[in-house]
Amino acid sequence: MTDRTLWSYADIASYIRVQVDTVRSYRKHGHLPDPDVVQSGKPLWYADTIRSWNTRRPGNRGRRPD
Repeated sequence: MTDRTLWSYADIASYIRVQVDTVRSYRKHGHLPDPDVVQSGKPLWYADTIRSWNTRRPGNRGRRPD
């Protein structure tokens, strides 16, 4: 089953336990996947996209948020 819930910068930050500005920086430097959707100029990602990215994220060392 796929999770098509759309996540904002704040949702991603909460999931990976960092500040929102950190997530924005990841995107600016090309470390975040391209947004799945842009609504009213705001980038959004599917939850599954971010979960998959998080398992490969540099510095993650296999950790998973609770």
